This record gives sequence, C-alpha cells and structure tokens, in this order.
Amino acid sequence: MYLQHFGLVEAPFGITPDTSYAFAAHAHQEALNTLLLAVREGEGFVKITGEVGTGKTLLCRRFLATLGDDCRTAYLPNPALRPQTLLLALARELGLDITPETDEYTLMKVLNDLLLREAAEGRRVVVCLDEVQAMPLPTLETVRLLSNLETEKRKLLQVVIFGQPELDTKLADPSVRQIRQRIAFHYRLNGLTRDELQAYLDHRLRVAGHRGAALFEGAATSGLYRASRGIPRLVNILAHKSLISAYGRGARSVSAAHVRRAAKDTEGARRSWFAGLMR
Repeated sequence: MYLQHFGLVEAPFGITPDTSYAFAAHAHQEALNTLLLAVREGEGFVKITGEVGTGKTLLCRRFLATLGDDCRTAYLPNPALRPQTLLLALARELGLDITPETDEYTLMKVLNDLLLREAAEGRRVVVCLDEVQAMPLPTLETVRLLSNLETEKRKLLQVVIFGQPELDTKLADPSVRQIRQRIAFHYRLNGLTRDELQAYLDHRLRVAGHRGAALFEGAATSGLYRASRGIPRLVNILAHKSLISAYGRGARSVSAAHVRRAAKDTEGARRSWFAGLMR
C-alpha cells in the first residue's frame, strides 16, 4: 500500500493494542503510576475507566509487563461470564488443573489454597479484568468474595477492573455497594491532548521505520485532533486513512484536505468542523 511511498517498514496506525507502539501520554503514565502504587500498597481493588478507544487494554498490557517476578498475574479480557465460569477461567489462567465440572465451592477452595501458597513464597497475585461494565452483577459479587481472602497482614488477591464509564453506573447498584466501598484507587483515562498529538504521530511513525521529515502538516494534525477528540483509536483510524488518501494522490505529506476526506469516511469522527468545507 503506502509503506514504501512514505519510507515505512510496517503500518504505523494499527488499532490492535501493541506495547511496542506504547506512547507515554500524560494520562496513561499517571494511570500506570496509580496501578503500580496500588500494587505496592497491597490494596484489594483498583478501578480504571475510560471511553471506548482511550487505550485501556493497552494500559493493562503495559501494567502487566511492568510487574516483576514477585507478582503472579492473570488477565481476563471478557468477564461477561457466570460466576462459576469466571472462577473456572481464573483458575485456568493461574495454571490450576481443574475440570469444567468443578463446582463453585471447590473452585473457591483451590484458588484460596493457591493464594496462600503464593503469599507464603512472597508473591502477590494480581488479576486484571477488562470490559467489566459487561460483567453480570452476581459475577461481580463473586469477585468481591474472592477479594475477601486475606491474611492478618494483607490481601491475598489484588483485583484491577477496567471498564467504560458505564461501569460507574453498574457499581452504583446497591447489590454491589461493598465493592464500591473497597475501591481504594481510581483513575479516569482521557484521550491525548492537542499538544501530545503531534508527538504521538511522530512516535508511531518512527517505530514503523519513518526517518524523514514530519509526514503530517500542522493543519492536518489540528484537523486530526478536532475530528478524533484525541481518542487514540480514532486517531489511528483517521491517520491511516489520511495516509492512504495522500498516497492515492501522490502527495509526500498529509494535509488537512486528506484528513477531511478520512473523517468523512469514518464512523465516530466529529464532522462538524469540516462539513462546510466539503460542500
């Protein structure tokens, strides 16, 4: 496609979370610091919320990659499960040899035994649950019961929950008020700022092999920010389409006109800023 035209070795604006392209935006770094502090303090529950496309999954992967050998981790990307199925998935993620027929009581017992062994060997167990806004309330209650497991000194299990803003509505339900009370740390993840966007574009292009002058003109970067509102996933979609548009017209850089064409073709892009220009 446009890779050779722009001196790239791979597509720079994929939407699959890739830690090799991780950019240390202010919000992401603060969120990561919050997570690391919570683990160090031994707090039971941590909550990270953010709009669709703000990079929660990438943050989760960065967080897990940062933890040392003194932590045993589990990651469940789809927690929209019944309580028993969640326990089964968690047990398997932690390497336990159990069968699908194992009942909830036994699952809780084997998980408790594992947590006690890990604590005796000086390791923390950290579980990250993604998309928790989709988790049924009874399953959330099961997660709370798991978090009850503790010694006299500290919690045996630390749980980090990631979700869209709708998660706050779910946690307002009286049936899970005990979880809400146990959330010691919380961070709301926002998108990129206008000042960060140019650095973000340049960073991803460098990782993808670009070594020349800036590919996105100043007006194009401004247009990207207005159309995407700084949401990284939208930025990536629009930047990719803008490069396609520039390549198709033989241009060596991306202009505001290329961004306008990309935004017109993208669901979720803010279109009010260029509507009059496209008539």
